[in-house]
Amino acid sequence: MRREIRLGERLIGDGQPAYIIAEIGINHNGELDIARKMIEAAVHAGADAVKFQKRTPEVCTPLEQQKQMRETPWGYITYLDYRYKVEFGLEEYQEIDKLCKKLGIDWMVSVWDEPSVDFMEQFETPAYKVPSASLTDRALLKYTRKTGKPLIISTGMSTMDEITRGVDAVGLDNLIIMHCTSAYPCEPEELNLRMIETLRSQFPNNPIGYSGHEVGLVPSAVAVALGACVVERHFTLDRAMWGGDQAASVEPGGFEKLVKYIRVTEAGLGDGVKKVYASEMNSLKKLRRVKDTE
Repeated sequence: MRREIRLGERLIGDGQPAYIIAEIGINHNGELDIARKMIEAAVHAGADAVKFQKRTPEVCTPLEQQKQMRETPWGYITYLDYRYKVEFGLEEYQEIDKLCKKLGIDWMVSVWDEPSVDFMEQFETPAYKVPSASLTDRALLKYTRKTGKPLIISTGMSTMDEITRGVDAVGLDNLIIMHCTSAYPCEPEELNLRMIETLRSQFPNNPIGYSGHEVGLVPSAVAVALGACVVERHFTLDRAMWGGDQAASVEPGGFEKLVKYIRVTEAGLGDGVKKVYASEMNSLKKLRRVKDTE
């Protein structure tokens, strides 16, 4: 039995229901009203948490990317200007905090830089996530760890050596490790769900999760069958909305089905001990002709 970690009111680990995160990210396109609707839809679907992304654009946007031009709903602007357009500030996060408390759902963010960690410290979120892109940013990992909050790290676009070095940088306490392939959307052949088993073997005392970017729902339920204690999927109101993550996101109706698939999977896994159930007795009496006499 791997060590359990508490996120808010929930325990995370083997034997506990999977903690399901609706990753809103920047699918709100900078609109607080859209974010509100997404939070309400995530609650209705049965998600345990919603997650956003917090960046300081001038810090975490690579210099060679900042001045590149991009076609956006706000016109033909630089990539740095675009990053500002979709970034929420204090007022928006105060409203998000208030709504999530009212609706009884956890919320958290992926932090992309140290000033974002400082910004988020004014909120009582249950954990921080460091995204796959920052797994090799040892300074950010250590800075986030100093907050004392549980830490979730994602492992997309990373080698096993990079994962190990990232884990070494933060230590194993209060750490959840997410298997991930950072393709949007991700083809089935590249999901590599058996990496969940590999990570469970490599880090036997830590909850292992799955951050999925596939089209469809089945692989995320399979991830739970393979031992994922946390499941994160990108979430949107409408996959036709503008934005790079929309195509790999799940709409509200699909997310509701996903939660049901995961809960049915958990119920169906059982304990691995063979038994004859009371519900089988009628069939046993009607259909078994030869009794086992040994």
